Amino acid sequence: MTAPISDIGTGVTIVFGTSAFLAHLESVDGPHMQRESVKTSHMGTTTNHTFMPGDLVDNGEIQMTIHFDPSQTPPIAAVAETVTITWPLPAGKTTPATWAASCFATAFNPGARLEELMTATLTLKVSGAVTIVAAA
Repeated sequence: MTAPISDIGTGVTIVFGTSAFLAHLESVDGPHMQRESVKTSHMGTTTNHTFMPGDLVDNGEIQMTIHFDPSQTPPIAAVAETVTITWPLPAGKTTPATWAASCFATAFNPGARLEELMTATLTLKVSGAVTIVAAA
């Protein structure tokens, strides 16, 4: 088995399944996957605490910086929808990897600066599993 090779982020896209919100990404961060640890130490445990993994994974949030179009309604009041991130196509592959999950917006913050492209930050909460399809 060959060690995975990281790629550059240019070419990452995101698609909103039902709201049809269009987002031109500048950056994407997440989803932030984590699960709790359950302490299993007891009165007879010596020297070090012991733990076991919790059963449930929290797939956290996806945060992104996007180009801001003030004529477009952000999905901040929309219901959860399937959001798909398509990662850059790796060398030697014919289809890129995708990550898809049910998400809903929890924050939208547009901004503008003199002589700079208007951007916004958008935060999505992941509800449930993330379906990961490997590049092929």
